[in-house]
Parts: sequence; structure tokens; C-alpha cells
Amino acid sequence: MKRRMAKKARVYVTLKRGVLDPQGSAVNRALHAMGYGEVSDVRLGKLIEVTLDENVPVADERKRLEEMCRKLLANTVIEDFRIEL
Repeated sequence: MKRRMAKKARVYVTLKRGVLDPQGSAVNRALHAMGYGEVSDVRLGKLIEVTLDENVPVADERKRLEEMCRKLLANTVIEDFRIEL
């Protein structure tokens, strides 16, 4: 029987549209000051890499990651998340 390898998942967490992003605004202003006037908006977020071991059934990977996001990795009141497997 072939054994599965551990799998890396990426979780991207960003502020929801309409939620003030003071860091993004500061970066936007700094880019303008540096001559990058073509930038119209900057939103900052975070990337979280999660390594799932080979014992997690493929059918459960996304469900388990979504649970992790809702319980700890993202504040779903003000943040959205996206999972890449």
C-alpha cells in the first residue's frame, strides 16, 4: 500500500471589504510618496502555512482547515479566509 505524504496547505487571511485597514492605508500613502501613483488601494493580510500529516483523509482536509480558521486562524467577524491545498 502506497503511503501518502504530508501535505502543505496555505491559508490567506484578509480583512473584509469595508473594514478599515490602517496598515494598508499607510503602505498606500508610502507607495504614492515613493512615486507609485498608479496604486489605488492596498490591503494587507497574512499567509499561514499549515502542514497536514498523511493520516488526515483527503475528504476531510478542507473541512478540518475551515474549522481551524473559524476557531483560531481568522477572526471571521472582520476577516475573510481562503484555503489553497
